[in-house]
Amino acid sequence: MQLQFFPSSTVMLYTARMFLVRSFSVLAGLVLILMTLDLLGESGKILAYPGNGEPQLWTYVSLRVPQIVARFLPFSVLLGTLITLLTLNQNSEVVSMKASGLSAHQILAPLIIAGLLVAALSFAFNERVVTRATATLKAWAKVEYGPIPKDSAVQTNLWVRNGEDLIRAGRAIGRGSATRLLDVTLYDRVRNELSATIQAKEGHYVGGAWRLTDAKRFDVGTGLQTDLGTIIAARGVTPDRFTLANVDPEGLSFTQLRQAIDDLNAAGRPTRPLEAALWHKLSGPLSSVLMPLLGAVAGFGLARSGKLFVRAVAGMALGFAYFVADNFALAMGNLGAYPPLLAAWAPFLLFLLIGETVLIRSEE
Repeated sequence: MQLQFFPSSTVMLYTARMFLVRSFSVLAGLVLILMTLDLLGESGKILAYPGNGEPQLWTYVSLRVPQIVARFLPFSVLLGTLITLLTLNQNSEVVSMKASGLSAHQILAPLIIAGLLVAALSFAFNERVVTRATATLKAWAKVEYGPIPKDSAVQTNLWVRNGEDLIRAGRAIGRGSATRLLDVTLYDRVRNELSATIQAKEGHYVGGAWRLTDAKRFDVGTGLQTDLGTIIAARGVTPDRFTLANVDPEGLSFTQLRQAIDDLNAAGRPTRPLEAALWHKLSGPLSSVLMPLLGAVAGFGLARSGKLFVRAVAGMALGFAYFVADNFALAMGNLGAYPPLLAAWAPFLLFLLIGETVLIRSEE
């Protein structure tokens, strides 16, 4: 047996290239099929808005494809692993490698290194493309596929309760004391009955209250409207109740989500579900490193033994079991039933041990 962990550069490049080509080919096929089905289901809603046509459909495709790529890249890596190892086994190349003194881990090493490359690309793609596309698509869906909001990161249609009164802000821009509210409506209620509404174009946080400009009051009882100009209202309602009302981890990058969690902690708000999503932004892409290990059972054993199909099914079952466990743990983390670190990392570590155990007991 060779003392070095990696095989020769020729074998390493050959197997890594085969693995990457097959993984991304599977991904391309999945994206094409799933995007077609998704567009068939959503095109009616897009075209229902007056003036929308083919350009809007292509805009939807450009925003939806990154989400599909991010969602199904680990599945593609799993299938690419199975196809690669089955091909090597069928052609007796695995037998030749083992006869030359390579261990099972050395045969898998190029696939694991390629998986690390895929994981790094996946993380960068999620941070730079997927989060922005998700935020824009969700903001577009909120306006029923009308004109796309210029700033998709701005939160819209926010509601806050202040005692009996309700406050609605059409948009919230900025953070902390620099927060600015647009299209503000205060619903003044007495004993759960609406007595008056105050509408203002803009609101600024000043001295623990909100300074509303161009305010107008409508009295429900008399039906009279009064121009109030600039007034001070909603004392004690802090900006974080607007800016942190709807933190969507899918539409925020790792840095942005960590900043939002820090703001929520400073405001005394619960953050455990968001912390689980934060750590999953790291553990999720690393699943590409795990797939060669879980699918390795398909690459060993004699092809003529007749059990190659059984081995392929076992490798696929291990891979899909990981995805089920990962989604379950993340759901439990979002509910607060699991600690954030456990929800994000436990499935990865568990199946890493399972894959190593299966590989060592069966091949080493």
